[in-house]
Amino acid sequence: MSETLHVSPDLPGAYPRVQDALSMARPGDQIVVSPGEYAENIRLDNRTVLISAAEPGTVTLYAADPLWPVIEARGSLIELRHLRIVGAEGAAVAATQTELKILDCEMSAASGTGVHLGSGCQFELDRCRVVGAQLGVQLDGCAGTMTNCTISEIVSDGILIRSADPVLRNCVVSDAGYRGVYIYDYSRPTLENCGVSRTGDIGIAVAQQSNPIMRRCRITETGGVGISIAAGCGGQISGCVAEQTAAPGILIAPGSTVEVVEAGRPPAAKIEPVAAAGRQDVARSEDLLAQLDALVGLPGVKAEVHGIIDELQVNEWRRSGGLSVAQSTNHLIFAGSPGTGKTTVARIYGQLLAALGILPRGDFVEVSRRDLVGQYLGHTAEKTSAAFEKALGGVLFIDEAYTLSRTFGSGGDFGQEAIDTLVKLMEDHRHEIAVIAAGYTGEMNDFLDANPGLASRFNKTIVFEDYEADELVAILNTMAEANEYTLDPQLLAAIGGYFSALTRDRNFGNAREARKLFDGMRKAQAQRLRQLRRVPTAEELQLLVFDDLATVLA
Repeated sequence: MSETLHVSPDLPGAYPRVQDALSMARPGDQIVVSPGEYAENIRLDNRTVLISAAEPGTVTLYAADPLWPVIEARGSLIELRHLRIVGAEGAAVAATQTELKILDCEMSAASGTGVHLGSGCQFELDRCRVVGAQLGVQLDGCAGTMTNCTISEIVSDGILIRSADPVLRNCVVSDAGYRGVYIYDYSRPTLENCGVSRTGDIGIAVAQQSNPIMRRCRITETGGVGISIAAGCGGQISGCVAEQTAAPGILIAPGSTVEVVEAGRPPAAKIEPVAAAGRQDVARSEDLLAQLDALVGLPGVKAEVHGIIDELQVNEWRRSGGLSVAQSTNHLIFAGSPGTGKTTVARIYGQLLAALGILPRGDFVEVSRRDLVGQYLGHTAEKTSAAFEKALGGVLFIDEAYTLSRTFGSGGDFGQEAIDTLVKLMEDHRHEIAVIAAGYTGEMNDFLDANPGLASRFNKTIVFEDYEADELVAILNTMAEANEYTLDPQLLAAIGGYFSALTRDRNFGNAREARKLFDGMRKAQAQRLRQLRRVPTAEELQLLVFDDLATVLA
C-alpha cells in the first residue's frame, strides 16, 4: 500500500527536504510538500513516485547547484503536480527513459532549458507554464502530449522538436527570441489549435525530412515568416493562419511535399534565385554599414567588408546598365580566434547582401559539425542538404568548419562527406546563398585543402585579429550600458590592467572573456548588495565597483 510522506521545514514529523523524503519513499508513495522554497537538485533513478504541492502555487523548488537540473529522472515513473520549479544553468526538469506526467506546474531556467525530455520518454504535460528560459521545451527522441501549455519569455526557441512525434494541443508560444517552434530531424509531430506570436524569427520552422501535421494554428507578429517548410519535408497544413509576419506568411521551399489545406494565406513561397538589381535599398545598406563601423575594433575586417560591398554595389549598377560583370560568389572564409565578432559581422554581411538586392533575404542560419554530420552512410548528405536548403536566400554560417576535414576526424568519420556535399551545393546555388565558413586561421587552411574544389568556391578570406586590452574594456563597457549598469572609474582602470595581463594563447576568448568577466561582476554585485540588509538605491543597483572585480578574481 502506498503512503504519503510530508515535507516541511517546521511541521513535526515531516521531512525537511524532498530528497530526505525520497530516501525513505517506497515505489508508488506520494510526497506532499508544504508551502515554502526548497533549494534542491533532485535525482530520480529507477523510481516510482508522485511529488505534489500541498497547495497549488505555494511551493518553489530551485537548484541548489545551478549547473544541474532541479529535477532529473532516468528510468522512472514520475508525476509532478502544482509545483514551481526554477532552474539556473541546468534545466528545471530533465528526463530520459522515463514516463513523466507534469500537471499545473510552472518551470523556468535563467540560462538553461525549462523542460528537456530526451530519448525514451513518454510524457504528458497539462496546464503547464514555462516562463523565462534560454530554451523553452526540448523534446528529443520522445513521444507524448502537451495540452493547454504556455511557453513565454524565451531567449532562443520556444519549443524544439527533434526526432520526436509529440501531440501539442491548445498550446501557446509567445515572446521567443528566435523561433516559436522548430521541428527537425525526421520529426512527425501534430499541432492542433496552437498559437505562436511575437518571435524574433520564424513562427514555426520545419526542416530535415520532418512531416508535421498542423491544424488550425495561428501565427502572428513574427520577425520571420509565419510557417517555413524546407525542401524534403512534408506533412499537412490545414486551416492555419499567418498574420503580421514577414512575407510570405507560409513559405514552402522547392522540393517540399507538404499539403496545404484552407490556409489563411496562399503558399506563394517559392524562393526566387536572385533578387532584381533595381530593388536595392541604399538607405538600409548605409545603416548596416554604420552598424558595422560602430563595432569595437576590427579595423581590417571593416575595411574588407566595405571593399566587398562597394564592389558588389558597382557590379549591380553595371548589370542594370547592361554592362558585363565578372563572375563571383558571395562565399567567404572568416579566420580568427573565438570571440572576435565573426558571427556578428556575418549577420550584418547577410543583411547587406539582401539590402543590395543580391540575395532575396538576409536570413541567418548558423550550423556546426553536429548539424551537418550524420551517424551512418548517406545520413550526412541528407543533414547537410537540409541545412543548406534552409539557408537558401540568406546566409549559412558554418562555425568551426575545420572540424569537418579529414585531418580533424577519424578514418571512419563522415565529415568529409559533408564537405563534398557542400562543394556541389555551393556551385549549384552560388547566386542564391552566401556560405561563410569560420574557424581558427591555421585550421581553416586545412579545411580548404579537404576538397580540390573547395578553395575556389570562396571569394576571399577575412582575418579577425584578437582584441587589444582597451578594446576589450570598451566591449565590456558596452555590455554594461546595454544592461543598465555603470562602471566605477577605479574599476575601469583595473579592468584594463586585468585584460593586459591575460595570457593570449589558443584558448584566449577575446570578447567572451569580457562577457565572462561582466557576468561574474554582476553576480558579485548581487552578493554584495544582499549583504546590505536593506533595499539598495537605484544608483547602487546600477553601479559595479572595484570590489566586485576583486571578488571575481579572488
